Amino acid sequence: MKKIILSVFTFLFMASASYAATWVAADRVSEVGATLISKNNLPAKTTFKVVNGTADNSNTSKTNVIQISSTDLSYTGNDSEVAAVIAHEMGYIINGTYSKNIMREAAKDALTSNLSSGNIIATAANSEFLANKASAADEQDADITGVDLMIKTGYNPLAMIVVITKMPGSVWEALFGKPANTDRAMNVFNYLTYNYPSKVKAGYGCQEYRAFLEYANPIVEKRNASKSKLEKFNKEQEKNKAERAKNISQYKATGGLSGWDASYTILQQLTGSSER
Repeated sequence: MKKIILSVFTFLFMASASYAATWVAADRVSEVGATLISKNNLPAKTTFKVVNGTADNSNTSKTNVIQISSTDLSYTGNDSEVAAVIAHEMGYIINGTYSKNIMREAAKDALTSNLSSGNIIATAANSEFLANKASAADEQDADITGVDLMIKTGYNPLAMIVVITKMPGSVWEALFGKPANTDRAMNVFNYLTYNYPSKVKAGYGCQEYRAFLEYANPIVEKRNASKSKLEKFNKEQEKNKAERAKNISQYKATGGLSGWDASYTILQQLTGSSER
């Protein structure tokens, strides 16, 4: 009996070692991406390209090619985490972030073109703080859209939190013992806790997620222990959901319902789905 048990453990260890040796994140992008595409009824002709540096998908609606950053992939360790990276980038595209950025730049140029560089309006329009604030909001929106896409595929949406906390965070977070990119990670966790509690209950088996829970669980426990705080949380989440649906309906790219332009219709469907 002992020999049989030993043989089983030896086989499992060898299989695990073989998988670790052959699994390469970049090699998984096409298959994982195709799954996200098919399960969410996104444009079937879409292909994926791994690139160095920052991905630029401002022309995806024309090319049907989605760039995926090799840097982002370096923080993944399985297919669910690769799916998180891809779905996050899809979130930018579906949310129209690239188009919005073009309009923001055009509006800023129009606002400041006839003003001196020292003018208070020009200074505000070109503020790095405002640019970062807009970027952070877009990033969190892309996280949530990415999670919605993952939920329809079978990939674990908690992988989004894991990838986010694997990425470099701020010195401030490190000094206070917080997970990297705390606000982003908690935004995803709160969204899943409210809309898909079964996904949170199912858990995620890795050290990074356990470390995140050490930070998040006391916050959730404190919130759940207070009727007023829980009611406030539920109202905020319901408001966020309604606001997201409103923004989607108000913002729609020109060009009709073809290719990635149809993603706005898809997003409307996604915002209507939850366990509540």
